[in-house]
Amino acid sequence: MSIASLRRILILSALATACAAPAWGDSVASSASSAGSASSGSISDSIGGSSNSSNNDRRVTAGDYQVIDIAQAPAKLDTTRLTLRPVAGTAAQAFTLDVPNRALAARTMGSGAIVHVNERVYGYEFAYADTKQPFFLALQDDWYRELGSRKVAI
Repeated sequence: MSIASLRRILILSALATACAAPAWGDSVASSASSAGSASSGSISDSIGGSSNSSNNDRRVTAGDYQVIDIAQAPAKLDTTRLTLRPVAGTAAQAFTLDVPNRALAARTMGSGAIVHVNERVYGYEFAYADTKQPFFLALQDDWYRELGSRKVAI
């Protein structure tokens, strides 16, 4: 057996062990795998404050939000901007969410749709409220940078 074959076996074994091990709390892996075709982006590139927010606040509160506007995201090719308003009874603020079109390809998102937001250790999970099926993950910037592609030498 060559050294290259042995390395591949060790890497595959490590990956299999990591996948079989119990996941910690709200792991990126568990949310990403449940998200199916969901995509991800950084919070700073994906979430904007509401137009009436004086400080363009990027904070989001977990809960249900109604889509009040859908448009092409300015200066972002293949990206849709959703304007989300908290469902009545919550103290959350309205905000915009820029989502790659591929994240919305599996299901039509219309004005009036309800989006459920879960706050996670890595950022925010956006899901269809009726099915709780995630379609987009907005990751803390440091988490997002860690997911960047890197050349691996074997």
